[in-house]
Parts: sequence; structure tokens; C-alpha cells
Amino acid sequence: MKHFQLWNSHFLTRALAVVGVLTSLIGVNASAQNTTGTIRGTVTGAGGAPIVSAQIVARNVSSGATRNALSNESGAYALVGLTPGTYDVNVRRIGSAPESRRIVVQIGAVQVQDFSLTAQAAVLETQVVTATTGTETRTSEVATNITQAQINKLPTPSRNFLDLAQLAPGVQVTEDRVNGQFRTVTAGGQPPSAVNLFIDGTSFKNELTQGGISGQDASRGNPFPRNAVQEYRVISQNFKAEYQNAASAVITAQTKSGGNVWSGQALYAFQNKSMVQLDSFQRANNTPKPDYRRTLAGFSIGGPIIRDKVHFFGSYEGNYQNRFNLVNIGTLPTGFPALDTVNLRQYNGNAASPFRENLWFGKVNADISNNQSAEISFDNRHETDIRDFGGNVTSAAAVNTHNYNTVVQAKHSYFAGPLLNEAKIDFSHFHRGFSPNELGQPRRLYTAGGTDYVIGSAASIQEYIQKRIGFRDDVTFTGFQLAGEHVFKGGLSFNHNTYDIDKRNDFVPQFHYAQTANTGNGNQNYNFQVPFELRFGSGDPFMKENNNQIGTYVQDDWSPLKRLILNLGVRWDYESNMLNTGYVTPNSGRIHYLDTLRTYMNQPNPNSPSGVNLFVPLDLNQYIATGNNRKPFKGAFQPRVGFSYGLNDAYTTTVFASWGIYYDRIPFDVAVDEKLKISNPTYTINFAPQGVTPVPGQVAWQNSYLTADTVALDALVSQFGTRELWLMNNDLKVPKTTQYSVGLRQLFGEFAGTINYAVQRGTDQFTWQVAAGGLNNNGTCCNFPFNWGAHGIASVIYSSNDVKTWYNAASLQLEKVYSRPDLNAFGWGGGITYTYATRWLQGEDNLGDTFAFPQAFTIKKHAAPNNEKHRIVANWITDMPWLFGIQWSGLLTLGGKYTLDAGCQRFCPVFQRGGFTVPGTFPYQNVDMRIRKDLPTFGRSAAQIGLTLDVFNALNHVNLSGYNTNLQANGQPDPNFGKANGVATDARRYQLGAEINF
Repeated sequence: MKHFQLWNSHFLTRALAVVGVLTSLIGVNASAQNTTGTIRGTVTGAGGAPIVSAQIVARNVSSGATRNALSNESGAYALVGLTPGTYDVNVRRIGSAPESRRIVVQIGAVQVQDFSLTAQAAVLETQVVTATTGTETRTSEVATNITQAQINKLPTPSRNFLDLAQLAPGVQVTEDRVNGQFRTVTAGGQPPSAVNLFIDGTSFKNELTQGGISGQDASRGNPFPRNAVQEYRVISQNFKAEYQNAASAVITAQTKSGGNVWSGQALYAFQNKSMVQLDSFQRANNTPKPDYRRTLAGFSIGGPIIRDKVHFFGSYEGNYQNRFNLVNIGTLPTGFPALDTVNLRQYNGNAASPFRENLWFGKVNADISNNQSAEISFDNRHETDIRDFGGNVTSAAAVNTHNYNTVVQAKHSYFAGPLLNEAKIDFSHFHRGFSPNELGQPRRLYTAGGTDYVIGSAASIQEYIQKRIGFRDDVTFTGFQLAGEHVFKGGLSFNHNTYDIDKRNDFVPQFHYAQTANTGNGNQNYNFQVPFELRFGSGDPFMKENNNQIGTYVQDDWSPLKRLILNLGVRWDYESNMLNTGYVTPNSGRIHYLDTLRTYMNQPNPNSPSGVNLFVPLDLNQYIATGNNRKPFKGAFQPRVGFSYGLNDAYTTTVFASWGIYYDRIPFDVAVDEKLKISNPTYTINFAPQGVTPVPGQVAWQNSYLTADTVALDALVSQFGTRELWLMNNDLKVPKTTQYSVGLRQLFGEFAGTINYAVQRGTDQFTWQVAAGGLNNNGTCCNFPFNWGAHGIASVIYSSNDVKTWYNAASLQLEKVYSRPDLNAFGWGGGITYTYATRWLQGEDNLGDTFAFPQAFTIKKHAAPNNEKHRIVANWITDMPWLFGIQWSGLLTLGGKYTLDAGCQRFCPVFQRGGFTVPGTFPYQNVDMRIRKDLPTFGRSAAQIGLTLDVFNALNHVNLSGYNTNLQANGQPDPNFGKANGVATDARRYQLGAEINF
């Protein structure tokens, strides 16, 4: 281990030195386009001749901050690193009439603005030209910008700003539901963990668990206050080299800053059970409405500390939900005195399930001088949710799920002629976990009539803390000409991460009761008198690891011809300890379990298709970690190239294409179990029925065992318990996608259209699988012919990179940016996206899990589950002054055929939800709408109150889910095959709101 640490330290030192030299020599990038935008173009005079040394000045209308540039010998100029917003751009040159335009700069976008100055001996006045509102046509990325108007005006159930990411082609967002429990984003046929979110340039990547974005894999809450987001960009395909740790999509958001005028907003929204209708299943079952109330509140304010110099912005959002879950244990089997004594129905009734989320954000930004600016920001998320009970689970078994997240970052920008340097340092603390809401009771599970009834405390504690200190420096250089104009970019980032994990799975003893059970001696009668099984975790559940991350890239946006831009870049990433690199398999695991496995795995077994006990012939040497036989991956070189070409000088028609390689990362949690299943295993104890002599593998029951006192059970499980063995391959690969796309953009006056064809090929996707079992001969799951429990091993789980994905998508977008000339005028904006996508998969579905059961290689390439071929997403904002000044906005989602797994891995029947016909028979339909009425302004500040009514699933369409895809033992479909047992969206809901802007 000491040798490994020394080698690792030397490697990091050399790597940092190399990338530092590269960055300093090339003098290049990131116009930090993950947080800013660019204006570039040419300045010409009579006859199109270039004007040299024209002065271009861009002034931020809100803050007064200015940026300057000079045109070069070819008349070209570039203003990079501009904070998104509205700018007055003025171009002057002695002997020419100046020209001024108001230009909207969007995050990550390049605005091409060419100026043609007319000769004039004396300057009389500036010629003012109104420019376009910011439609970008010349990027090779497949990207969609979500504007401030859309964030403010479109309907939103819970104010999660990521809801609108679905406006981008190929992107889907988990719907907000009254009882929803997670909000994730998926794209390109990849799992949620393949997405990355940047806010002001800081990554919110969840490096420990699934979900992609910190806090979203097990939460109904929001990652960031919506009222603090200025705008964001969803890059669903072929993002540039600036971005890291993503294999599908990147979302980059810019926060608001204060301006030269103090302004603010306060908002309130309300929903209760009377505003939520019952769905079709609830009505059919005569389910009473549970008590429910949700309150959304927010406040923000921003303005000058020193006018034109120092500004402040701060915001708060609260999400308070009170719901009551009904515990409803119905009729139980009779004739079992032991079950009657427990009296499960005494636990029936409603119990509170409160959710509380508080989001804070604050930022101070300063224009230090004409060539320097700086900012510092802070955000905090504090969230608790008492949940996971109701129905057959009593309130004592409730779980407290929580998120405690904090991010602090400081940025400094320096501009000197064609050079821009942006440096950033950040500290983040992401804490995600859950624990029993009530402790002190053993957990008891009663299986009766095919239903599991649970009493006692929740089973587990999981706490994941991810801390990071990060540094990033990006340089942009626009002063180089060789066979055309170049914008060189380059950057270096270094993060030091600390992972603290407390994974006490099954630390509350769980006793399982039933009428009959098979625990190694055939089916025996237990009659609920004693438990047939105990599950209990014991040992050391803690882990603490460090991980250093280095990233560097270079990129050139080269214009060899006026209407042609070539994007040429490469990125390299490195992690010192992504997955337990320095782990040493302890002797207790190596001797007692691996040696046991080695002894029994190759013994003859006529009940196994392989003829031996293990279905998969594992080389156990590949799974024994010595501390120096797991090498960090150093080959993450990622070339990314693209081009865009304007077919005319106005760039109204542009063709584009791009290709790139993208490496992601595997969440650290997948490597935790190889250690904790040895140091803190979950043991399984099988008990004999009352009065029956135990057979090998069984233990005689004693009433003293029924306790939550773990000390009393440690001796029992250490002597008789069996546990799982999790094996991590030492040669694990890093997930990778290859992406390419080709498309056409066309401007039609105020409209912008895009046609695009995109491809993603995912390889080396991580999965867990089972070695001690396999498929039956008819392709159904599963056959476990050997009782490993007799040797202390309950199951053998091993890792692989056998999952692959294929994703092809054709999309069509048409957008009009929202605009309204004045309060008395008609204003509107909107857009529609149609995507036709096919997704294929080798291995198990990787959109929500990391387990291919029993083995990924037995699951050949097939049409992937959850593959929705047709999808339409539309949005609109309409101001109607002739209709009492009402504003009407909405979000429409239509889904076509939906392929689902059919419960097996081979010879599976294909099940598809619904069809796709025209008109209007999409199986999935959801329409959300908002009606807003602004009241007359009042007071000195011209404060304005707006009243809103949101209607979600306005058409009350029944969107079914939970389709039966089960197979019978003979491999034939279940009699109820294809029948739904639930809904994908809530029934119609209403929400009332009000806001005041001042």
C-alpha cells in the first residue's frame, strides 16, 4: 500500500506539471462556456473591406459592467466570457459612423454579430439597430437554451428548475407526483448517473450513489432554488471539451446577479387534497383521499452595493408538504393463535408524513476594474422527508430521508486584450442519507395470503458524505490568425474529494414469519409461532476514502472561411481512486470465503447446466485486491470535433455535424459492498419450527432472540449466519460513449428550426451479476441448484462491464423566443420538439439499477425496456391583453409506443404499451397549463402582483403504468400479461399561487 501511495503521488505530481505546462504554453481556454456566452463577428466598411482597430464595447444593461475588444487585420473581433444577459454593444472607428445594437447573450451560446460601418467625416450620432433576441445557429452541439421567460412563466408543480430540461430532444425528467420519491434526468438511452449538472461552473455530480445529480436519486425535492437561476442550457449531444464526467447530457446553469436597481420577488403557491383528484385505480378501489397539503414559498432580492461596481443577489425557497399515509391492514388468515396475538390491525390509521425543504442562495459580484471582475456565492439545501410507510407497513417503520448540501465558490476573471483568464475555487459538501425514524424495536415481517405486513423499526442506516475542494483555471486567447480566425481554449481542473460512508444495512434485526417456509428441510409448518428467518447486519459499517481528480483540455474554434467554424478539441481526465483503488482484500474474506468458494465452485453438480456449482467460471485471482493490482485509468483521452457552415452570409441556414468520445465515472457506492459485505455483512439465520429438531443449516428458536439489542444477536449470527460475497474485478473499465450527430438549422423570421440525427453507442457499462445461478432452459429466471448456505455463503455476486447500449434518434425542433413589445401588446413565444428514438440494450435495463440478473452476457441485444419511440414536447407562453390581460402558458407531452421487459432474458415475448396513430391516440398524454393575471402596479417601486392558477394533467388523461410482464413457470405469459396496475401520472391537480415583483 505504501508503494502504491508513493507511485500515485509521483504520478499526480508529473501529471499536474504536464498539464500546467500545456496550459501555459497554449494560453487557451474555456471562455468558460459552461457559465458564459460569446459575441463574435466582423467589422467591415465600404465594399465589405475589413476595418482594423474598430473599438467594440459591450455594456451589461443590468449591472453596467463593460467589456472591450478591438477588431484585427481581417476585421474580426471576439468578446468571450460574457455573463448571460442583455448587452448594449457599440462599435466605433474614427471616420465611420458608430453603430449600436442591443444583443441577448445566452449561456454557452455564440452570438455572431457582423457590423458594417458607413464612412462619415464627423460623428453626428450613433446608428441604433435592434438585433435578434439571441437565437444561436452556429454551434456543432445539440443544445437547447431554457430562458428566464420559460423558467418564470411555464407551469411547475414543485418549482424544480430541471423540469424544463425535457424541452431538449432525447431528454426525459421524472415527473413530479404527489407521492413521488425521486427526480432524475436521463438522456441518450443512458442511466441518470450519466448526466452532469453545472451551476456557475461547479459540478453537482453525485459521485457516491446513483442518480447523476446530487440529492436527486432519493428525493422529491429540488437541487437548487428556481428563483436564483437566470437561465440554463441542456446539451443533449456532443458537448465540447470543457465538460467532464458525463456520457449522455450536460446541463449548465447560470445564477442571477444583482443590478444597478434594487428589485425583488416574493411568491407563494398552495395545493391541498381538495385540489387533487383521485386516479382511476383509487376510484375503482373506493380509496379515500388522504390528507395532503403543499406550500411553496420564495423570496429574492438583488441590487447595487456600489453602483456599476459591486452587486448583491440573494434568494430563498421553501417546499413544505404535509401528507398522511394510511396504514390499512385488512382481513388476515384465521386459525393461527400466534398471529391473532400480534394483532396487526391495531396499527391501522393515518400517520403524518412531512416533507421539509429549505433552499438558500447568495452572491456578491464585483467589477474590480476595466479588466478584472470577481464573485463569491453560497448555496445551501436542507431537506428531510418522513416516508416509506403506509398500506401494509406501519408508521413505526418510517424512514427519515435527508439531504444536507452546501456549496461555496469564488471566481476571478482577468481580461487583457485578446486574453481572458478565469479562475475558480469551490468547496462542496453533499450529504445524502436515510435512517429509521423510530429506533428501539425489532423489525418483524409477517407474510400472510401473499402479502407482507411490516411492524417495528426501519431496517437500515445509509449516510453518504461527499466533500470536495476544487480548483479550475480556464484561459481564452482570440488574438491568433493563421489560415483564418482562431479562438483557442484550454483549461486545467483539480479536485480533492473525500468520501465518508456509513452503510449499516439491516442493522435493525428483521424477523420473518409465515405459515409455511422452506429453510433447507422442505416445506415446513411454522404457523406464525416462531420466525423462520432472521436477517441482521453486524460489524464495521464505516468507510472513508480520498479521490483526486485531474482534468485538462485544449480546443480551437477555427474559422478558415467566414461562414465555416471547425471545433477541434481533446480532453483528458484522471481519478486516483474512483473505485477502491488501494483496497486490500482482508484475510477474513480471502481465507474464510474465497477459499471456501474455490473449494466448492468446481465440484460436480448434475443439477447445473454447467455441470459444476458455479454457472460462471470465475478466475478468483481477478477479484483479490492486494493494494497495488488495481491501476487508476489513465487512458481517458477524449477527442471531440465538429463543424458548422452557414449556407449564406446571414446564417439563416446552417449545417452542422460533430463526433466525440466521452468517458463518465462509476458511482463509488458500487465498490463499497466488496469491503462492507466482509466487514459488516448481513447475516441470514434459518430457524426450525417450534418443537422441531433443527436440521443442518437451522437453529432452534429462543424467545430471547426477539430483540433490537444487537449485542445479544452478534454471537448467534457469527456462529450460524451466512452472508453474501461481492467480488469486484480488478480490471474494471470506465463507462464510455461514442457520439455523433448531423443536422440543419433554419431561421424563419422570428422562428428557428432544427433537424438533427443523433447516435450514441455506450460500452463498458458497469453491472453486478450472480455467479451461483442462471437461467432455466426455457429462458426464464432462475435456477440455483446448489445450497451455498451450508458453507457460510448465501450468494456470489461479481462485477463486469458487459452492458452495452445503442441509441439512435431523429429530432425536429421549432422555436420562437418569447417577446412582448409592451404591456398593451400581444406577446407570445413557444416551441415544439418531436423525437423518434430507438434504444437497444445488451444486458439488463441500466436506467435505474446496476444489476443484470443473473448475468449480463445471457441477455443478448434486444429492444430496451422503457424505450419510447415517439415523443412530442411543446411549450407556449401567450399574453392576451384583449382578454382581461390574461397570460396563458403550458407544457404538452405526448408519448408513443413504449417497450417493456417481459420478465425473462431469452425467448421473451415483446410487450409494447399502446400504439401511435394520428390524431390524438398517444397512449401517454399530459398537458400542464397556467393562467396568470397581473394586477395594476402600485407604490413608488411600481410593485406588481400576479395571481396564478396551475392545472396539471389538465385533460385528466389516464397514463397507465406497472404493466404485468410476468411469465409462468413454463415460460408462457401470465394470464394478466399486459394489464396495468397503476398510473404514471397523477390525476388532474390544481395549484393556486401569487407573486409580487418590486
